[in-house]
Amino acid sequence: MSSKSGTPKKNLMLFAGRSHLELAEEVAKCLNVTITPQQARTFANGEIFVRFEESVRGVDAFVIQSHCPPINEWIMEQLIMVDALKRASAKRITVIMPYYPYSRQDKKHKGREPISARLLADMFKVAGADRIMTVDLHTAQIQGFFDGPVDHLFAQTVLCEYLRDHYGDKPITVVSPDSGRVRLAEKWAQELGNRPIAFIHKTRDPDKPNEAMANRVVGDAKDRLCVIIDDMIDTGGTVAGAVQVLKEEGASDVVVAATHGVLSDPATERLSRCGAREVIFTNTLPIPDEKRFPGMTVLSIAPLIARAIEQVFEDGSVTSLFDGNA
Repeated sequence: MSSKSGTPKKNLMLFAGRSHLELAEEVAKCLNVTITPQQARTFANGEIFVRFEESVRGVDAFVIQSHCPPINEWIMEQLIMVDALKRASAKRITVIMPYYPYSRQDKKHKGREPISARLLADMFKVAGADRIMTVDLHTAQIQGFFDGPVDHLFAQTVLCEYLRDHYGDKPITVVSPDSGRVRLAEKWAQELGNRPIAFIHKTRDPDKPNEAMANRVVGDAKDRLCVIIDDMIDTGGTVAGAVQVLKEEGASDVVVAATHGVLSDPATERLSRCGAREVIFTNTLPIPDEKRFPGMTVLSIAPLIARAIEQVFEDGSVTSLFDGNA
């Protein structure tokens, strides 16, 4: 890509880690560019080597990597890619993390605990990243952990468009899986046509990660299509419990919509048996065939990421992509 005639030429180059090449290739296709060829390999002792096969001097570099298991390996690979670009004189380096790893470690619950989400931001800054692009952070304050611009993209538009197309004629109630996501549920409800909201009251033991107890529904679920929304689903226990509670409250049907399909075991088993009519994700993280089931739908986030890349490259407004929601 080049800027207007008479101004210095601008070059956009896309670089991809090895964790989710399918998404990277979709983004490249949307941008009408090719992924920059590179050598990348893991040595026998686990160390990673990366070398780009084209000059990157003076380019606007976008480095995409989805952080799925083995998460720490893919983080290290992306850090090494950023370091290689910095040392090869790339003009600007944007790190694209469709799913921000360690996002649930954003504060201290007890003494002597780390704030790993901040540590991750510091590591990328030291490696040479100029800005970060990510989708649906677990908590918005993580944007403040990075000493530079953070482009926070929202998958809500992609997911809501699908829900309107397939369930728009139903009496929908948007359901937050807990009281902390009520504000997010209100935004979804507005985008789906000013629908009512509800939330699940639940308890959680901080000493038992990935475990929560769904207690009761606050709001109207009876004879309504309940859409449970969340930023991520990990082991699926919270969502499966919420579906059960909504069914007991008389919901006519339940649909689940979440941005990130982390899907740690036994999530697939829980979700496939929980009674939800459909479970919808985006492809911010790769979802292999063995973790899919007939009631799962995966939507592509690539067009949204590509549009954001174009705005950054042209020094435009990423916020404009969300009509003021960013």
